[in-house]
Amino acid sequence: MKHLEQITAAVEAGRAGDRESARNQLARLWDTADDRRTRCAIAHYLADVQDDTEDELVWDLRALEEVDPADAGMLPSLYLNLADDYRRLGDAARAEEHLSASRARLDLLADDAYGDVIRGGVDHVAAALAAGSTRRLETNPST
Repeated sequence: MKHLEQITAAVEAGRAGDRESARNQLARLWDTADDRRTRCAIAHYLADVQDDTEDELVWDLRALEEVDPADAGMLPSLYLNLADDYRRLGDAARAEEHLSASRARLDLLADDAYGDVIRGGVDHVAAALAAGSTRRLETNPST
């Protein structure tokens, strides 16, 4: 994947709390990325460093638009993030729609730590949705 080192550095900056720097770095990479796999990854991570849920939704939708058919294993995570966005925006119907789309693709995941994170995220978002919560969850459901 092009720009992998730069994407990793930006993600680390975001995880360290420098969300603005991460947004700026990833936005610059977005402007120069020319392949779907890279654009999907950048959008996926750009969503995670947004302060506003509406902005997060925009980037999560872009990530879904850019997913390469060869990367179908990303779909459970992408749909999970969209479910969480819609849940936080109070759109339970769309949240459930995307949560169902994520569940329907869980078989694409390996039985490994990443798969466990996504499966756990589905359960976590489903519980928050069932409780009617629109609060941000303690951790991002898929990263």
